[in-house]
Amino acid sequence: MNIRLLAFTDRGHSLAQRLAGELGGEAARCGGSPGLEVWTASAWRTSEALVFVGAAGIAVRAIAPHVRHKAVDPAVVVVDEGGHFAVPILSGHLGGANDLARRIAALCGAEPVITTATDVRQLFAIDEWARRQGCRVRNPAAIRRVSSKVLSGEKIGIYSPWPITGKAPEETFLTTPEGCDALLSIHREKGDVLHLVPAIAVLGVGCKRGTSQTALENAFSTLLESAGLDPLAFCGVCSVDLKEKEPGLLAFCKAHGFAFKTFSAQALQAVEGTFSSSEFVRSVTGADNVCERSAVLGSGGELLVKKQTGDGVTVAAALVPFSPDWRWRNE
Repeated sequence: MNIRLLAFTDRGHSLAQRLAGELGGEAARCGGSPGLEVWTASAWRTSEALVFVGAAGIAVRAIAPHVRHKAVDPAVVVVDEGGHFAVPILSGHLGGANDLARRIAALCGAEPVITTATDVRQLFAIDEWARRQGCRVRNPAAIRRVSSKVLSGEKIGIYSPWPITGKAPEETFLTTPEGCDALLSIHREKGDVLHLVPAIAVLGVGCKRGTSQTALENAFSTLLESAGLDPLAFCGVCSVDLKEKEPGLLAFCKAHGFAFKTFSAQALQAVEGTFSSSEFVRSVTGADNVCERSAVLGSGGELLVKKQTGDGVTVAAALVPFSPDWRWRNE
């Protein structure tokens, strides 16, 4: 987790530095440059978690202009400068603020002040489980409905095409897609069931020099439509190393927040499997296929969507091996 910490006093800065060292974060002291507003805006854009060492009121006022939705907001935790309390104030489950508060508390001897209802009653939290399993939430508004059932003492039905290892929480049971409250799927789903999307798909891309971002967006959209895939299922893009500085491809990855990785032609050609082959592509890149081979190599899994071609772009998709379990909190 990319964490940035901000303190308002010398004593608080000392604690922030110690926590940053333990958490692998970056600590700053407010009072000079950058100021609170600038620091918060920057950290909000670039970090997965913000930790304010100081008064909760200051933190609330600082983040207020930036708060959008729990599905996209970073985790925010407040720690008093004496290290007595660690309070998650935003994105407790999906953002991981509750877990971060517990980690901070363990490091400095503080009391984690957790206020989310499922945690207070030690009940299964579907959104925290989703985060731990590397799933994104297609329809976050449905979380409330599922959590309400748990809080009212009802069991929730979950469907997963992947076996879920471990002991299922008492509040859950496995069921069919038609009878579930929440389902795991990389495909587009209809209805108002809570849709949890494992981020396990890798897009393999081959393209001509100078290919525009627009052409890549069109190719991606076509692949999603033809395969019925949810775009939230994609976590990265792979290609041959000749494309590592291709402007359109870099812009495409940045726009979607995709990690981008490239491989040598030799590494691609050594990938085992049955792939479409092009002597022209081999003459240009050194490998007979870029999109399929890079998707498989980058995912470490199996090819899901074979090569699709259009407007000078080839795309394919492969899946990272996925083995969900029932872990949803620190034991």
